[in-house]
Amino acid sequence: MIHISNKQDCCGCTACASICAQNAISMAIDEMGFKYPIVNTNRCTDCGLCEKVCAFHNNYDKSNNFVVPFAYAVRHRNMEEIKSSRSGAMFIALSDYIFRNNGVVYGVGYATHFRAVHKRITNRDDCKELKGSKYVQSDLDGIFHQIKGDLQQGLYVLFVGTPCQTAGLRSFINKKNSEKLLICDIVCHGVPSPLLWDEYLNYMEQKMDYTIEQVNFRDKVKGWAAHYESFIFQNGKKIITHTFTDLFYKHLMFRPSCAVCKYTNTQRPSDITLADFWGWEKVNSDFNKDNMGCSLVLVNSEKGQRVFEAVLPEIHVISTTIDQCLQPNLQHPSFFSPLYAAFWKDYQQKGFAFVLRRYGDQGIRYKLSRLKGKIKQIIKRIIRK
Repeated sequence: MIHISNKQDCCGCTACASICAQNAISMAIDEMGFKYPIVNTNRCTDCGLCEKVCAFHNNYDKSNNFVVPFAYAVRHRNMEEIKSSRSGAMFIALSDYIFRNNGVVYGVGYATHFRAVHKRITNRDDCKELKGSKYVQSDLDGIFHQIKGDLQQGLYVLFVGTPCQTAGLRSFINKKNSEKLLICDIVCHGVPSPLLWDEYLNYMEQKMDYTIEQVNFRDKVKGWAAHYESFIFQNGKKIITHTFTDLFYKHLMFRPSCAVCKYTNTQRPSDITLADFWGWEKVNSDFNKDNMGCSLVLVNSEKGQRVFEAVLPEIHVISTTIDQCLQPNLQHPSFFSPLYAAFWKDYQQKGFAFVLRRYGDQGIRYKLSRLKGKIKQIIKRIIRK
């Protein structure tokens, strides 16, 4: 019987709840907005499957992996796909391949009030919702069972998620039934709380006095390398800001397990890994000179290699090495802020608006700091002249 006594021991992948034949495990939301398994002891037969399927440990399945993954810089040949994607639109090349083979795609879209959820998509038009990063933990309820059913029907399936989600799915799906399953993970910085994301949306709507009709976690309006979220409101007004982004990069909102992530290395729990390619200039200084985005693609398995070769006509590719594309989260988990515990305590006692002022970019301290920085820049310019 699975029991979570330390919240760092659970990534919330739902594999344990999915494998329970007695439906004895449910995923319950805690005070931070993250889901954890709860066992109904009246239904549990103590079969041990929930503990066996858990892949959140250092010995997760790497049996299909290459010793060293093949690394590539990638951009889609269609510029419109790049503009509407987070990086170089490699996901579109992969999803198009699946649809051409009459398969289905699972990725992160939105439910009511832009709640991040994994969705089953059966056509290219609906797949647009899955494009772009969502910097919040997605809901996986029922998804593993849907994927299992699709595979039993002989469908090709593409699943894209965080490495902990892909590890959970890989453990849940029997190897002999996974021939048509293509698993892709992302190089993950950490997953913020869905509760705080919802709080932020409510905050923005109250501030603007209009409901939000469209969100973009990473708008390319200021270039691919910049990180600004944007909102379009009911009155048609578009707001570009970095309030949520600021908290994200301060490592204040992450799930506790992100501090001890097992997958921050180059032995990925997937067939293909997708990421931003930071440092692409070292590979080819012209490849992303328009600053619209470049994907890093790691091909981790023979299955991944077959699919990668199949989509080559749709992408521009430059081969590189692991040493040229290493990122911090391919080497170690994100380091949590020393203010992490204080942030959550203040949130639970004083609310979201308070922590935005104290820890985010809405407080007087932040604004004074920005003002001081601008004054220093002006002084430096005067000195140079």
